[in-house]
Amino acid sequence: MNTDVLIIGGGLAGLSCGTVLEKAGISYLLLEAANDIGGRVQTDQIDGFLLDRGFQVFPTAYPEATAQLDYSTLTLHHFSPGAMIRFQGKWHRMLDPFRAPLSAFSGVFSPIGTLLDKYRVAQFRHQALAGSIRDIFSQPETSILERLQSIGFSPSIIDRFFRPFFAGIFLDTTLQTSSRMAEFIFRMFASGNISLPAGGMGAIPQQLRSHLSSKNVRTQARVESIQENTAILTSGESLSAKAIVVATEGPSATQLIPSLDVPPYRRVSNLYFAAAEAPIQGPYLGLNGEGVGPINNLCVLTQVAPTYSETSEQLVSVSVIDGAAQSPAHLEKPVRDQLFGWFGPRVNDWKFLRASTIEMAQPQQLAPFSNPYSFQPHLGDGLFICGDFGTTGTIDGALYSGRRTAEEIQTWLTR
Repeated sequence: MNTDVLIIGGGLAGLSCGTVLEKAGISYLLLEAANDIGGRVQTDQIDGFLLDRGFQVFPTAYPEATAQLDYSTLTLHHFSPGAMIRFQGKWHRMLDPFRAPLSAFSGVFSPIGTLLDKYRVAQFRHQALAGSIRDIFSQPETSILERLQSIGFSPSIIDRFFRPFFAGIFLDTTLQTSSRMAEFIFRMFASGNISLPAGGMGAIPQQLRSHLSSKNVRTQARVESIQENTAILTSGESLSAKAIVVATEGPSATQLIPSLDVPPYRRVSNLYFAAAEAPIQGPYLGLNGEGVGPINNLCVLTQVAPTYSETSEQLVSVSVIDGAAQSPAHLEKPVRDQLFGWFGPRVNDWKFLRASTIEMAQPQQLAPFSNPYSFQPHLGDGLFICGDFGTTGTIDGALYSGRRTAEEIQTWLTR
């Protein structure tokens, strides 16, 4: 045997698994196919800006992240607790009345929803915060849309706020995602800050990597197949171990383990622009409440974390969901046209930085949605899995799956 454990995949799940094994003194080797670790959570430096691979945010209330990460060294910058919503040709501010009571009062009479809707938001918040997090995943389940309708929300607040809000999180404009995931995310947003690390979202996997011995991590090492306790690399090299962990995203995992059943993945496109001035002032998420045009949500990232720019320019991130099937090269014009309608001629001067489509951005999380805390990582005969497709399609789910798998390996090795 070359090592006790081979970890295939250097995303958050694989890094989390490796961190636990490192602390336990169990020998391991982590293999990452790309030229750097991080998987879907990476940040590139381009033209003096930090560009995350797709718009992502970090909820500080995530329980697994709280246990595994050092927030102080991430230097987190926080969003305001609420959103700016585009509707009827104007931007309307909708804030959490519990966390920004004075500022939120100005939004009471906005056209985003009725006064009764705003009362029901408080009810929904109270229900999401009741009991433990694990309780959420044992409650009766339906789709997000049906859950919102059952609470009594009006069509106006569903379409103008909840649809673009949850679509931005779950990449699902139809709101067919499990109501359990909606309540989990709503709890995370209500009980902590929504943040960006000063060094970009890629700082999260880099922090995890710092806990690993450099000799135990290999990049540009793609695994082509698994045969019993041996991984065969595309280079022809064979590596054996007592245990093998497949920690890739779901579709890649099924190529290595054909019998594995994983949900389909959703895609999202992301475009970045550099602007002389911020089109939205303040650390807000901007939501398209009008329901027309390619843009679902946007954010001036430098209004949240000024460290995202080394220049005096502002960094604007735009997310496209339903139009993500188009080539990224074809998205700039319709997106810029919509931005022109929102912010006027100054958009013509914005510098286009990058457009990209993340094909496997997030696993679908439809009802019936399995309890993530019942995740079973051991498939038998020393073959293990971890990844957000087995828990929740979140940073927290990936971290939890990695830890859970490492603990299962520890038990298995000492059986």
